[in-house]
Amino acid sequence: MPQRVLIVDDEPKLVQGLAAYFQQAGFDTLSAYDGKTALAMARREQPDLILLDLMMPEIDGLEVCREVRRDSAVPIIMITARVEETDMLIGLELGADDYITKPYSPREVVARARAVLRRASGGLISANVLRAGPVAIDLDRYSVQVNGQPVELTPTEFALLSALLRNVGRPLNRSQLLDAAQGDAYEGYERTIDAHIKNLRRKIEPNPTRPSYILTVFGVGYKFNDT
Repeated sequence: MPQRVLIVDDEPKLVQGLAAYFQQAGFDTLSAYDGKTALAMARREQPDLILLDLMMPEIDGLEVCREVRRDSAVPIIMITARVEETDMLIGLELGADDYITKPYSPREVVARARAVLRRASGGLISANVLRAGPVAIDLDRYSVQVNGQPVELTPTEFALLSALLRNVGRPLNRSQLLDAAQGDAYEGYERTIDAHIKNLRRKIEPNPTRPSYILTVFGVGYKFNDT
C-alpha cells in the first residue's frame, strides 16, 4: 500500500506542485490549505508523513505541530519561508523531525521525506536491543522503554537516542549527532540537535532540568551516562 503524505500550505499552487511530485514518486497525497483543516485531517486520515507550512490561516503550523504531537509520533517536516534559526528551533522543539526553507526543490522535498520515513520505519538499523540504565531500545520493533514503561519518540529522537546508546559513555559532538539523526547529506544547523535533546530529556529523564542519562559535555556535545 502506498504511503500517504499530508501536504499543508495556504498556497494551492505549491500544494498541487508538491502533490504531483509525490504522486510520481509513488505516494498517495492528501491536501489542506489551513491549519484547522490540516489538524482535523491528520487525526482522521492518520497519514504516514505531514509536510507542514509554518505560516497559515486559522491555526499556524507551530500550533498544528503542537496539537499533533499530543497523541501522535507521525513524522513532520516543517516548510517555512522564515530563515531565522530561532524559528526553526521552535518547530523542532515542538516535535518536528526536519525543516525545509522556501524556495525549495520539489525533488529535494521528496528525498527528505523518504529519509524521514526510512528512519520512522527503522529501515536503516539492524535488529537488536540497546540497553543502558533504565532505557531500552528495540531497534527491530522500533520501540523505547524507560523503567519498563513505553515512551513514544519521533523518528529523529529515536535516531538520536539510538546513536547515544550505541556509544554509551562516549561524548558525541553535534555534527556526529546531526549525521546520525538526519544523514550525511543533510545541511542544517548543528544547534538544532539541542532542541531534539531537550525534547528527549523531557520524555525520558526523571527530572529534565537535572538530567541523569543524557549529559551535556561542555565544549563537545552530549553523551549517555554510563554509571
